[in-house]
Amino acid sequence: QVQLVESGGGLVQTGGSLRLSCAASRRTFSNYNMGWFRQAPGKEREFVVIIRRSDGSPYYADSVKGRFTISRDNAKNTVYLQMNGLKPEDTAIYYCAANNYYSGGTFYTDRMSYNYWGQGTQVTVSS
Repeated sequence: QVQLVESGGGLVQTGGSLRLSCAASRRTFSNYNMGWFRQAPGKEREFVVIIRRSDGSPYYADSVKGRFTISRDNAKNTVYLQMNGLKPEDTAIYYCAANNYYSGGTFYTDRMSYNYWGQGTQVTVSS
């Protein structure tokens, strides 16, 4: 069982930045693929980015590529999402997710691939 706790959300103007954090409870954190998803009102939860457990490689949704950066600190059991150049369409609840599936050459972008979720943190970008 892994517990995930997100933090760092808030209200920011267009073009601004935020850094989200997701702290995991397990000391075997390095064995987990970590993803960020988001859900805007009235929309499905969508993939944002994953950082793979096997080699730390990231994979971004096209909508955030070049603006968002994911990183992980295995010593702190924490994954970060640096969000720059924020736009109003980035407004959503952001969820951290984890699975311990073998990654190899795979990036898990389907939310159904994740069995552990945080409670979410609200990000609001004003125009």
